[in-house]
Amino acid sequence: MRRRGESNIGVATVRRWARALPPGATILDLGCGHGAPLAAALVGDGFTIHGIDASPTLTAEFRARFPHAHVMCGAVESSSFFDRTFDAVLAVGLLFLLEADAQRDLIRNVAKALTPGGRFLFTSPRDACGWTDVLTGRTSLSLGAEGYTAILTGSGLALLGEYLDEGDNHYFDARKQ
Repeated sequence: MRRRGESNIGVATVRRWARALPPGATILDLGCGHGAPLAAALVGDGFTIHGIDASPTLTAEFRARFPHAHVMCGAVESSSFFDRTFDAVLAVGLLFLLEADAQRDLIRNVAKALTPGGRFLFTSPRDACGWTDVLTGRTSLSLGAEGYTAILTGSGLALLGEYLDEGDNHYFDARKQ
């Protein structure tokens, strides 16, 4: 929590992306952690946040920080996403921690959870590769731009753009058709 909470990396990129959303839009933050710095920035900008994280410690901290936000402790791979749809879904530092099939399934489930025209922003390296994640120590896997574009398209999402933040994290921005 301390390490991520002390960094503002990605905040400007996420805020720029969120400007395209309707005022007060509802955003699902997958792998929300304790909410700093991304959920905090979005809440501060007037968005309604729902968060899901597998860590009981992090979801408890999220709940304490944002008592009016909705948070669920559980694996995103099997989540019901609060049994509702969202204007946008955010998954920063999460997707690449999942195995390839789980990434594909999660993208399909995100597409189902988005309202028409809804946006999906996630991070993963542009090139297909594997590595050990710095924050979690877990094996990580990027399916690469070509792989993600195929999955997005097959799920009814169109890739709108790709971005790099100040920490050289690569973002994919998609919209539901």
